[in-house]
Amino acid sequence: MLLRKFREPGPDVIVLIIIFLFLIWLNAFLNPQLPSSFDFDTSPMPLFALLLAIAGSNPLVNVIFSFLFVLLVAFLLVNFNTTVFFISERTFLPALIYVLLSGFFPRQQILNPALPAVIFLIFALKRIMDSYKIQGTAYSFFDTGLLISTGSLFYAGFIWFGLLLFIGIAILRPVNIKEIVISLLGLATPWFIICGFYYISGKDLSLLLSEVNYNLFTADKHFVFSGLTIAVLIIAGIILIICSLHLLSAINSKKIKSRKTFMLLIWLFAISVGTYFIFKPVSVEIFWITAVPVSYIISHYFVFKKKRLIPEILLTTLFILVAVIQIVGLIK
Repeated sequence: MLLRKFREPGPDVIVLIIIFLFLIWLNAFLNPQLPSSFDFDTSPMPLFALLLAIAGSNPLVNVIFSFLFVLLVAFLLVNFNTTVFFISERTFLPALIYVLLSGFFPRQQILNPALPAVIFLIFALKRIMDSYKIQGTAYSFFDTGLLISTGSLFYAGFIWFGLLLFIGIAILRPVNIKEIVISLLGLATPWFIICGFYYISGKDLSLLLSEVNYNLFTADKHFVFSGLTIAVLIIAGIILIICSLHLLSAINSKKIKSRKTFMLLIWLFAISVGTYFIFKPVSVEIFWITAVPVSYIISHYFVFKKKRLIPEILLTTLFILVAVIQIVGLIK
């Protein structure tokens, strides 16, 4: 019932997704928190510091900003699939799954640096895939580097996703030194610009370097998982494993572009999980990035699984998990 409804491409599905997102974020609107709840305002990266200044010190305004970021990401996910068409069906399921996943960590429903970085990530993925079958040098890799590096000026840990750029080159094209060089130039350009701005405006460059060092290597943002969160993540993990096995079993039968897109998404998932376990400053906020490939993997299963009963059960389970988390949060 739920799956059949959300597989429809009508405008009423968009309205339902927005309603569900509002309900999932209801507790955040009722009890808004500032970024200081997770020390996100401690030595923020330059562009995130600017965003904090715009949002101000009103907790509700900060939550509204975050809500709008999630809403934008959800529909950029749909747009990316529509553009590349790797799921090969026009569907709002990626937006729905991302919205549901946004309810897994209610305490993360605050303005945090990973959220604007996700927007740059989706555009970066699109530019990587734009290089597919381009004759000669694919200058879209410069744009990709530019996007990833700009995103890192919000969320320092996002710079590690520069690996995705070179993985994209390896997956999509013969290795080309020129494309590697322009990719590195793309990654370096925003940092040259910000350093130049600091120099011209008389700002302390050593302060910028200390902020970068703090956000990349020094900060220890340890997150304590509650028993409920662990249980929810285990169940969601089982759902993800089921969906991933289905994708892996079908990936070789897909068109080349679709197959390469999913390979890129799998690498994105691996990098996001890897950075969480390797780097101390990367904490649970990386979930906003991890949820991007997860949304597509689960959506693929819901679209292509022939027997509809199991996907229906799994989607209903996701709804129940999110509902339980929100109810417990409201009771507390």
